[in-house]
Amino acid sequence: MKVLLLTALGALFFAYYWDDNFDPGGLDYLVLNHVGGAPAGMRARSAQATRGLLQVNLLSYVQLTSRALPSLTDSKGSLVVVSSLLGRVPTSFSTPYSAAKFALDGFFGSLRRELDVQDVDVAITMCVLGLRDRAPAAQGVRGVTRAMASPGPRAALAVIRGGATRAPGVFYPWRFHLLCLLRGWLPRPRAWFIRQDLNISAAAAA
Repeated sequence: MKVLLLTALGALFFAYYWDDNFDPGGLDYLVLNHVGGAPAGMRARSAQATRGLLQVNLLSYVQLTSRALPSLTDSKGSLVVVSSLLGRVPTSFSTPYSAAKFALDGFFGSLRRELDVQDVDVAITMCVLGLRDRAPAAQGVRGVTRAMASPGPRAALAVIRGGATRAPGVFYPWRFHLLCLLRGWLPRPRAWFIRQDLNISAAAAA
């Protein structure tokens, strides 16, 4: 079994130096788990910040997937995409990051449909995660959100289990699945819950 796991630095190095020469032959799993973060707050809404986040959080995912898809098709493999709750439920003071993650969900959701109608047996597992206690993103929102960070090893185990079982989606913690459903069913209560986790004054000053 051949697994390729790329973090942020590895993904960017691949994009700039390996793309023309990299051969992912015999690949069974591609795990996309790299992220470019930005400090939460109103100053992060610039076009420059958004462009940088799109490069890391969307375009590099697309590039890596396009290179690996022929090999995954041959092996009937799996594509595991680690995303964020902010790619399903928008919240305050995370504008560029949320935009990039929503685009990620749209791209791989559409790709899943394309593979299905072409009878291509490649599984796509979208992992919707929250803050992890060992993730750099937790530092970027320190003081802005009151949400508790989840244990990183448990989140990793949920991602591994979802990829191994070819599950279409993984939500960790599990309550995020309910929050995603509330977005369409009960938008006002969902907005209230999100507001309770924010420190508005700290975000405005950032």
